[in-house]
Amino acid sequence: MSYTGRFAPSPTGPLHFGSLLAALASYLDAKQQQGRWLLRIENLDPPREMPGATDSILRTLDKFGLHWDGEVIQQSQRNDYYNSLVCQLQTDKLAYRCSCSRSQLKQRHALHCYDGRCWQHPPPSDQPHAIRARFMRKTLRFSDRILGEQSLQPEHQGDFIIFRRDQLFAYQLAVVADDAAQGVTHVVRGADLLQETFAQLQLQQHLSLPTPSYAHLPLALNPAGQKLSKQNLAPAIESRSVIPTLLKALRFLQQPLPPEPFSLTVESLLQWAVRHWSVEQIPGTPAIYLED
Repeated sequence: MSYTGRFAPSPTGPLHFGSLLAALASYLDAKQQQGRWLLRIENLDPPREMPGATDSILRTLDKFGLHWDGEVIQQSQRNDYYNSLVCQLQTDKLAYRCSCSRSQLKQRHALHCYDGRCWQHPPPSDQPHAIRARFMRKTLRFSDRILGEQSLQPEHQGDFIIFRRDQLFAYQLAVVADDAAQGVTHVVRGADLLQETFAQLQLQQHLSLPTPSYAHLPLALNPAGQKLSKQNLAPAIESRSVIPTLLKALRFLQQPLPPEPFSLTVESLLQWAVRHWSVEQIPGTPAIYLED
């Protein structure tokens, strides 16, 4: 099967160094395999979206030489597709209405592992509700290309939201739907999404969709031990010098560096990095402190 990878940022702000690590690693992994590298904008949550962020992301990727294949997919335009999958899951008794509020879940100690209350006692359809997908009572496993064998015991994962009370589709559903629709065969992303993979595996099984190969990159931590993120005010890379920033990312990923890299253009540096890319060199750890 030919390789298809993707980068799927949320337009909640400009790209930071942590975003660049995921974009660069997924790009190099795809291009070394002569594969396609797709770009998908995960704009499912309009209240969190920053005006102009999508354009900023596109400009930054272009500046750093990370040119995507095909059209840019925007999840906000795919609600009919997601709704058809929710209906299918409900018809198959693999998803159900849930009216539990956050305070009710907290009182029942079910915030992190849903206790199945609304599966056993369905709320009326005219009552405000979310839709939960069932997590079957079996151990799920997958082999991560960086972190090795991963497994989750069923008692550590409850039924999970796929459609929210505020009428927005959840990340778990959309990412599974779009990876399948776009023919994504390999996913390279940050280790902060490692545990989310198990819910995605369950949805893939429910919907009879293929499971991509997963590789979860170590997160870049700031000196305070926080992952680089928009919430933690990670600085944007849009205005940074390209070659030094790419070299910093390659060093973080423990990839070899070319001799005299500052004599290269962005394109020639990326071509060199593609030829020498080795996912096996990436540290098999969930996080690494970022050096100055």
